[in-house]
Amino acid sequence: MVLVEIDPKVHPNGVNGVKASFKSAAFHRDLDAEFLKVTKSEGNYVVLEDGRRIFDASGGPSVGCIGWGNQRVIQAITKQIMDTAYCASLYYTTKVHEDLCQDLVDSTNGEMTRAYIVNSGSEATEAAVKLARQYFLELNPPQPQRTRFINRRQSYHGTTLGALSVSGHRYRRAKFEPLLLKNVSSVSPCNEFRGRETSESVADYVERLAKELDDEFKRQGPENVCAFIAEPIVGASLGCVPSVQGYFKAMQAVCHKYGALLILDEVMCGMGRSGTLHAWQQEGVVPDIQTIGKALGGGYQPVAGVLASRRVVNVIQRGTSAFVHGHTYQGHPAGCAAALEVQRIIREEGLLENVRAQGALLEKLLKELLGDHPNVGNIRGRGLFWGIEFVADKQTSRPFPFDVHVSTQITELGLSEKYQIGVYPGAGSADGLKGDHIIISPAFNVTSDEIRWIATTVARLKMAVGIVANNRHAADEEARAEVDVLNSRLEKTTQLTKKIQACLGRLEATGKSVRDVAAPLNGETKKLQILGNNIDSVLSAIERLRQPVDSKNDEEQIIRQGPDKAGLTAYLASIKRLTKAVNDMKANNLRSTQQTVAELQRLIKVGNSQLEGAFDRALRAETPRSIEPLHYITKDKQFPVLSQDKIARLGLMNSYISGASRQAGTEPPTAQIYSEIRSQYLVSSLANLATASSNTAKKKNPDAIYRAGASGIGTYAQAMEGLFLSEYENICNIFTREEWGPVLQATCQTALVELSRTLRELNNHIKAHMNTDCYLAYEIVEIISGLSNNLESRTGELKSSLAASLKPVRETAKASLAELLEDTRRKALGVQSLPPDGSPIPIISETMQRLQSMVDFLRPLSSIMISLGDGGWKTPGSSRGGNDAIPSLSSFDIGADGKEIFAHYCTDTIDVLMSSLESRAKLLLGKKPTVGVFLANSVTIVERMIIDSDLQPLLESRIQTLDQWRKKATALYTETCKDLSVHLFDVIHTSRGQRPTSGQGAVDSASIMKGLSSKDKENIKAKFLAFNQGFDEMVKNHKQYSMEREVRQRFAKDMQYMIEPLYYRFWDRYHEIDKGKGKYVKYDKSAIAAIFLTLY
Repeated sequence: MVLVEIDPKVHPNGVNGVKASFKSAAFHRDLDAEFLKVTKSEGNYVVLEDGRRIFDASGGPSVGCIGWGNQRVIQAITKQIMDTAYCASLYYTTKVHEDLCQDLVDSTNGEMTRAYIVNSGSEATEAAVKLARQYFLELNPPQPQRTRFINRRQSYHGTTLGALSVSGHRYRRAKFEPLLLKNVSSVSPCNEFRGRETSESVADYVERLAKELDDEFKRQGPENVCAFIAEPIVGASLGCVPSVQGYFKAMQAVCHKYGALLILDEVMCGMGRSGTLHAWQQEGVVPDIQTIGKALGGGYQPVAGVLASRRVVNVIQRGTSAFVHGHTYQGHPAGCAAALEVQRIIREEGLLENVRAQGALLEKLLKELLGDHPNVGNIRGRGLFWGIEFVADKQTSRPFPFDVHVSTQITELGLSEKYQIGVYPGAGSADGLKGDHIIISPAFNVTSDEIRWIATTVARLKMAVGIVANNRHAADEEARAEVDVLNSRLEKTTQLTKKIQACLGRLEATGKSVRDVAAPLNGETKKLQILGNNIDSVLSAIERLRQPVDSKNDEEQIIRQGPDKAGLTAYLASIKRLTKAVNDMKANNLRSTQQTVAELQRLIKVGNSQLEGAFDRALRAETPRSIEPLHYITKDKQFPVLSQDKIARLGLMNSYISGASRQAGTEPPTAQIYSEIRSQYLVSSLANLATASSNTAKKKNPDAIYRAGASGIGTYAQAMEGLFLSEYENICNIFTREEWGPVLQATCQTALVELSRTLRELNNHIKAHMNTDCYLAYEIVEIISGLSNNLESRTGELKSSLAASLKPVRETAKASLAELLEDTRRKALGVQSLPPDGSPIPIISETMQRLQSMVDFLRPLSSIMISLGDGGWKTPGSSRGGNDAIPSLSSFDIGADGKEIFAHYCTDTIDVLMSSLESRAKLLLGKKPTVGVFLANSVTIVERMIIDSDLQPLLESRIQTLDQWRKKATALYTETCKDLSVHLFDVIHTSRGQRPTSGQGAVDSASIMKGLSSKDKENIKAKFLAFNQGFDEMVKNHKQYSMEREVRQRFAKDMQYMIEPLYYRFWDRYHEIDKGKGKYVKYDKSAIAAIFLTLY
């Protein structure tokens, strides 16, 4: 082991600088070190006082994400400070604070509902821990015994005492252990490089870690555990270690099992660093509490935050509604302005896509350049967050001794004039003390050329941890060059021989003595000796060039055996040797080797073809014809993936074939082979569920209204999601990152075509049964949109394909609103007869049942209606066209706007129904009272079906719109009362002088009668007779009408209020007209009151 010697004149005290008489008032991390002074930072460079321009390949500790000196951010900060420099959060807030919090909440698709802005990751962890504790104190009923936290060994969540207490990093805890909280315990990290056994599959590894966490819950007492805290990608303490597939789902399941919270620390790996804005969006889980920082503000201001889920916020809000925590500088306006502008830049410039693309390139180059290095143990990461772990022994993964400080030496070597690159060192990745790694995490806007420079420069730094390798390739190139030089001197050798012969001739001719000619002869002889040695070197070099020809038979034997018999490793090594030999011979361009080159190329072609066949056979052998998805869904099991040994074998073959194809400028055939084999497996596995989705939509009773969950489409989508995600895991383990998306698209395409066919078939069924099955369209929109969003968040793919499949059903769902409204109008106006007794007809309850059923599908309806716009259902064809994209999950949240628009649709439907029925009733029933009874019955049924269903809270503020119909019905019905009242008007005394007083026994009917003329008395008699006849007819009709109980009581009351006072007054004055015989005055006051009571 030889380490590069670090110049003590430059760095005698590690990465930070020199031990010297450096004087500073600052309490630096090292009081004896002189720190490198930064004079400027611009773009991706940090400029030092001595003129060095350091390329910041790590963004500091993964902080810088848009480079340095961005004018948009600087101007946003400056403007904010000029507007409001500080805000005391106890009393005030600022617009920029509110905007940032809303932006962060929106970025989670509504999964997290509140944001708490602080100044550092440590502060964020402190707040998260306290928030978790307060959640259980305010839960109903409270759970104050929950005080324990579980972390992972070698984790790091912050440097303050609370944050350090929930961290598991041995070295950072050591000096402060007596001060740290004692209610924290640890489980193993998810570190596939050092944690997963060779014989252990990923699924088994996850199961073991889940059991360990479950056992720790039991050891602490499940009812005592507050939360489990972890980083989705472990940063500084382990060096960019991502979790394996399914890990966080399993951990969250344990937390939910025991009622504890899941806290995800994304201070270092979040806010776009991993390729999605939030790292958990790739894990298939949503945390209860999340911490963020570093790339939130990109280093322009100290800013971090905590995001809280709806579950946590709702409990706090229903409790004290106050978070007992705070900082003087929380929600600082300048920090918020910086963070908001940085996030807008990331979004507007599409930097997350660049993170994914450049991250894939960085992974590829690092593994190509450093993967075989004897001191590189592991290269891992995600997005633009990559770690390289160094080992003393590659075979055993043994780390370097703690006191060697390999990562520190590499980092400070990188800062030297020769390299001028900044990477981030770390230690403890093996056991908390030993284990060296560096982190490479450049800005999100890094270019491909910069990525290549980073990778090659880091590869040059590998000499800091390895023995200087013997560069055989360079030596061979040098030998070949020497061959060319010596061949060019052969002609000079011939000329030299002729000179010697001339000397000998002159010796004989002149008779000179041997002594006279000996001196020049000796000189020429030495030249001949040197030339002979050079010729030997030429022959040796030629011999090396002939070696591939001589070993051709051996390589051909391996190739003819094939990878299965020869062994994959030996087979690949043989092809690589042949390829290298061909390249070497082509470089020398010797005519004598041209035939051999052609033969070797044919042999390589055969080898590649056999390798493709082996890939095909291996994959087919591992791929069943189909599986039964219900087995995995009902038992909540992960869908199967290829075995690890098979994946390793397929990955090796694909790696070589892809590399060879790229060099030849062709597409790798392995992608097509994989997609053809696995696509058939997917289609076969989903076939029964596709058929069931269509069959379950066909009802025995065509008029039955579709009920939520009655179709098999939900199970079909659930199976598709599980199979596609398992397939994505296979693809990620076999293919390179840039191949993931295309291979997944090709593999899933046939299954997606079948989904499109199934959805078209269901859409045709829905169109044929729009009145009863439009709800199926709403359900499909929600299910397929959820499938699309889940797959897009996990894979970044398939959204456009699923949007195209869903488009017909979504258009039908949008069109259904206007069509159902028109159908209501058409049916109501098409009524040919109405009951003569004013009875309601079925269309009223049918229409209301339809609205009641819609409430069960309010989530998708809310999304559809918002896309149409309030009232968009009123214009035919308005539903067609528009945005075909899959709506986001947040659009399915039933907010105030969605509820309001749905309530508007309901009132529009009721108005159309009542207006249409009114016009038909007037035409078919004729009599106003009958029309009034019919309308009143209809309004009562509508109101009752609103109040007795889930429509009530939605239409509570709009139910008064029924009053106008109720008043109209009353006016029509009481027309008879108005006609009857005419007979009770006292026109006799109205047209004369003083009218007799009435009421309270003050009227003497006998006296009044004496004052009337015979003609007046006859008029009084006629009025009583007419009233009696009309009143009896009205009572008879009232009793014969079919009225809802509420209608009958209301109408009886209206009749009594209108007629009884008039009759009492008329009776008081003129009842003596027949002197109590009852000939004209049929009812006295008590009798008519009794009649009215019978009407209720």
